[in-house]
Amino acid sequence: MPSPIVQKIQQEIQALEHELNHELPKELKRARALGDLSENAEFIMAKQRQDYVGARLVQLKKRLAELSLVNFNNIPKDKIAFGSRVVLYDVDRDLEIEYKLVTSEEADVSKGLISTTSPIGRGLMGRKVGDTVKVPTPQGSREFEIRSLQTFHEQM
Repeated sequence: MPSPIVQKIQQEIQALEHELNHELPKELKRARALGDLSENAEFIMAKQRQDYVGARLVQLKKRLAELSLVNFNNIPKDKIAFGSRVVLYDVDRDLEIEYKLVTSEEADVSKGLISTTSPIGRGLMGRKVGDTVKVPTPQGSREFEIRSLQTFHEQM
């Protein structure tokens, strides 16, 4: 069974393909019937939407291909990596924070889900419990002590 993120991407691809192949051609045909295409706002908007949908489909299919290459056996069992849950002590703010490292599509900081490609995510990758890490963020440098780690494998 595909992961939730793969399912989400596949659903978006299906919806966009339906729009590109069924809805947009009808809109373009209706807009063409209105006459002069050079000043036809409906036609221009439909063409722009068609271009956007096509580009988004290329992007999603590329991401889906990248995700299919992930070998979960290569995820470390003793270091922070994709799928890890970590408890950090924010030295500057004197508080503990819990994060789960996820793909950029799943990231939602308000839910404690940070991307492995975010500044904090990149700073944590490959670290272990007890390590201290300084991470440059848009709000300035932050220092974290890694207090606990539950890897992807321990959550299965």
